[in-house]
Amino acid sequence: MPNKNVSTRSTLDKALRLNLDEKKYGSIAEIGAGQEVARQFFKAGAAAGTIAKTMSAYDMQFSDDIYGVQEDKRYVSYSRVQAMLAHEFDLVLDRVATSRPKASRFFAYAATVAAKSFGKDNECHAWCGVRLQMYPQSEPANIILHVRLRDEDVDRQQQALGVLGVNLIYAAFYYHDNERRVVESLTDNIEQDRIEIDSIEFAGPHFEDVDNRALNLHLIRSWKTRAVMFRPDGSVVAPADLLYKKNVLTIRGSFRPVTRLNVDMIEQGMKSFTETAGVTSENSVAIAEISLNDMRGNDLMASDQDLIARTKLLNSLGYHVMISDYTRYHSLRAYFRQFTQLQIGIVVGIINVRQIFDEASYRGVEGGILEGFGKLFPDNTRLFVYPEINQSGELCDYTTIKVPENLRHLYQYLLANHFLFGIESSDIELFKIFSRNVLKQLPNGRGDWEKCLPEGVAEQIIENRLFGYDH
Repeated sequence: MPNKNVSTRSTLDKALRLNLDEKKYGSIAEIGAGQEVARQFFKAGAAAGTIAKTMSAYDMQFSDDIYGVQEDKRYVSYSRVQAMLAHEFDLVLDRVATSRPKASRFFAYAATVAAKSFGKDNECHAWCGVRLQMYPQSEPANIILHVRLRDEDVDRQQQALGVLGVNLIYAAFYYHDNERRVVESLTDNIEQDRIEIDSIEFAGPHFEDVDNRALNLHLIRSWKTRAVMFRPDGSVVAPADLLYKKNVLTIRGSFRPVTRLNVDMIEQGMKSFTETAGVTSENSVAIAEISLNDMRGNDLMASDQDLIARTKLLNSLGYHVMISDYTRYHSLRAYFRQFTQLQIGIVVGIINVRQIFDEASYRGVEGGILEGFGKLFPDNTRLFVYPEINQSGELCDYTTIKVPENLRHLYQYLLANHFLFGIESSDIELFKIFSRNVLKQLPNGRGDWEKCLPEGVAEQIIENRLFGYDH
């Protein structure tokens, strides 16, 4: 949660403090939305004390000639902003490092932006970053972030980007010993909901011990975004990059810890998902999603360490992980739809279907359960329902779920129109596995619980003493 006791300098005050500090000197390169960051420094006055150069290269051929052509051939991308930072920082050192005071700390700021296009309904987002020396003559460190622009007109988008850029440069120089404060200060002087920062990466000298997963979780805790994502290698990924032209299969769970049952649900779900027209394992991504909230929207108060432990275990099995503060499935589906127009599959258990048909789950939704269902199934979205064993020991599947009498016709409608699909279990013994039972056994040391977990997971729990494990 942001520190409300820290006073916020105005944007021009921040820019002026930098301008008056002769030890901080660098260049600003902005492509796609004007030169709004540079403008803030010029408005503040004494900009010659900080800015060696400002530039924009809008023409693609000019831009490619300066920064090269990245492998993904995209202009608003992580790789492009990296290339911009490297090029501009090296130029600063090459041209002024020997003529400036030895105590100087050099920097380069870069942004590549897709702002609102005239007459178009395009995705509005930006990659922004700063490369700087934390100490005179040191190797540079990077802070790079992805921003989604929420304003509807380009003037306001440009203004927000200008303020954000000043905040980033200022925080990198003055708050670098407190990375959480860096995160919290990025939206200083920007009204709520105008921008969303959905990934941030600290890298290089001074940030060697930084856990980027924890800082991206802090993006959620400090109300900068609703969700963050991680690749199987543990690195942070912007949702727009991960989901670009992909079909998405997701499963929500606590994964505390991930069990063989969880893995079977994901794998069986993907098997059924790839039977959908146009869906293959190559053009699809499976995401294990962990919500910070319970089904009523209450914060579960999970610690960063606990969430990171769960993420690491899922990553070790090859899964992408998403952590969000979404409660309802229709909100989760709407989130994915921002990034892909292809197929969305959600793997659920029968208990989850019962929750979806619980009208109490829609308190606060103006249209109640009907609005919820309308938002969950408007296009290319399906639920893949894993079976269960009932209290009588019978196997129940998606066709036999009991819902309230007044909702039975709605349930039949979903079945008849193929919004619900059944998936099978690969092993009936898996129904005996419950994460809560595993957790109860961990304080007692090694035991039968190890057989309930995927290969290699028990060893990680034991080695790192996770989730209360003791011996």
